Amino acid sequence: MQRNAMPQRSGGAIAPGQRPQQGGGQRPNPNTGGSYYAPRPAAGSRPAPGRAPSRGPQGHGHAGGARPASPVQRPPERRVHAVKEKPTGPVAIPAQIVVKDLADLLQASPNEIISDLIKKHSIFANINQVIDYEKAALVATDLGFEPSQSAQTVTPSVQRTNGGLSANEAMIAGRDQGDTVVVPPVVTIMGHVDHGKTSLLDTIRKTKVAAGEAGGITQHIGAYQVEIQGKKITFLDTPGHEAFTAMRSRGAQVTHIAVIVVAADDGVMPQTREAIDHAKAAKVPIIIALNKMDLLNANPDYVKQQLADIDVVVEEYGGDVPCIPVSARKGTGIDDLLEMILLVAEIQDIRANPNRLATGTIIEAKLEKNIGPTATALIQQGTLKMGDNIVVGAMAGKVRAMFNDRGKRIQKAPPSTPVSILGLPEVPQAGDHLEAVAEERVAKQMAERIAEQRRNETMPLGQVSLDTLYMQMQEGTVKELDIVLKCDVQGSAEAIKNALSKVGDDNLKVRLIHEGIGNISETDVHLAGASGAVVIGFNVKADGAAQRLAQKEGVDIRYYNIIYKLLDDIQAALTGMLEPTYREVIEGHAEVQQVFKAGKNLVIAGCRVLDGKITRSSQARMTRNKELVFDGKIASLRRGKDDVREVASGYECGIVLEDFNDFEVGDLIEAYYKERVKPGA
Repeated sequence: MQRNAMPQRSGGAIAPGQRPQQGGGQRPNPNTGGSYYAPRPAAGSRPAPGRAPSRGPQGHGHAGGARPASPVQRPPERRVHAVKEKPTGPVAIPAQIVVKDLADLLQASPNEIISDLIKKHSIFANINQVIDYEKAALVATDLGFEPSQSAQTVTPSVQRTNGGLSANEAMIAGRDQGDTVVVPPVVTIMGHVDHGKTSLLDTIRKTKVAAGEAGGITQHIGAYQVEIQGKKITFLDTPGHEAFTAMRSRGAQVTHIAVIVVAADDGVMPQTREAIDHAKAAKVPIIIALNKMDLLNANPDYVKQQLADIDVVVEEYGGDVPCIPVSARKGTGIDDLLEMILLVAEIQDIRANPNRLATGTIIEAKLEKNIGPTATALIQQGTLKMGDNIVVGAMAGKVRAMFNDRGKRIQKAPPSTPVSILGLPEVPQAGDHLEAVAEERVAKQMAERIAEQRRNETMPLGQVSLDTLYMQMQEGTVKELDIVLKCDVQGSAEAIKNALSKVGDDNLKVRLIHEGIGNISETDVHLAGASGAVVIGFNVKADGAAQRLAQKEGVDIRYYNIIYKLLDDIQAALTGMLEPTYREVIEGHAEVQQVFKAGKNLVIAGCRVLDGKITRSSQARMTRNKELVFDGKIASLRRGKDDVREVASGYECGIVLEDFNDFEVGDLIEAYYKERVKPGA
């Protein structure tokens, strides 16, 4: 019986010796059981190029042809990203910028910026480091930009990818915003001791601050605000021109108006004159508060005449200085004084921008036993808020808590507001600058930079000396020479004052900011330091404390006893012809004990050092019976057969003087050198 013919595959006849598949050309997959292999190709078909023949379930090749491979898969197409053209053109860079912010500004990665700095300019910087404009400009030029320095705003012409301003740019751009508002004036009260400064402050505080407050003042923070006619006035509770000038010397120009308290029964006293000079040097308007008007022996007309004699002409006498009679003890005239302060402030048009990061000045600071460092700050621009990162002097911190002048916790402090701050790591100094920044890392970098600058400063910025006056004038940093004059008698002071008024020209004028009788004091040095002035003493000296302060602050003190010499030096300083002055520093003394001849023209003095030391580079002055016989250089200094650099006290040595051989036993040799006199020395 003939078998039925098996159905043929669509590919052709079944090859000899090959078993037909079950189920119409498909067989079950032994591994899965449910799915099927693809139909086998016809005999003679070849596998796809580049692939090995398919194997069966046991891994053996099939006779008569290979099983076809799975359909050929094309390799995935590689996406070609469009090359983004890097921006070029002009770009404004601030004076200092963080590397990360520079990368954002130039639309480059921080690694590119750092690599460029290291490889091309040998400048090693990390991503959070602050670099100056010169270094940033080198990188910008390398990347095809045209850099320019922007002192106030950053307006890059390239399109920023993140669409926002960096912390640096936000801080700088905020200074140029125009949305300013009128702010309360800041007032400092100054005057002579016992003329009623503190009493006047207490009276104002009791009558105005505590009004409407159940608890009154619960915390003394060195400043407070009063309100009159719906307007506020900020008083600095640091009476006295010493504190006023101490802050000015640190660059803290916080006062808008100065109130000079003069007792009607006592008149103008030395500290009154000093206070007026300090206010004039600060270029702030003056209001005279004529205190103690309730006393029977008050003589206001005499006081006004005294004020006119020192160029403070009150309005009653045709001048421009308001004079308000008050009595701190009885509380009379207080409202008139406050109204006058508001009027002067309105004329000044005192404004600030509250919609920016805060800047201010530290008024006072102390270490509280239970809560740590606290600082009273006067906000001058912007608004200080809870949680702000701040830089105070050379330290960085964060505002953890804020209290107003009544001890109430507040969340923000607008301009001209005194506020007590917690959150600093150490106690700052009065007069330190406060600045709020957007990020904590920027605050720390700024603090480190300020600390480094303070360590490197040899002379405080802005100080003037007669030696450097002409150079500073050429650089444009000095336009006038301010002088603090102290004399022994009033007649000399008047003569020098008249002579100084004729010195100078249109380019550089001489301005006498204070004159007085007596020795130079710390107050004089403070004033000179704050005003960038030179102190001149005529037939007077500076006391020890003033000398130490002058050396610390870099204030130039000059001493004279002849008027024409004083005028010649100032004129020479104005024209750049002043020769530097030197002083001798004695190093030690040696006594000649024996004389040796070491050749035809060489004589060696065998000496013992009595005190100090003898150095080879010193000048030598030799005396015989207290008469000078030689003044010149040391040619050679030896111990035994060795040349030495110096010989200390108690040792013996051989000394050869330059072009001198006439030694005698018992001669005294004094070693000295000359050093240039530094400002304040």
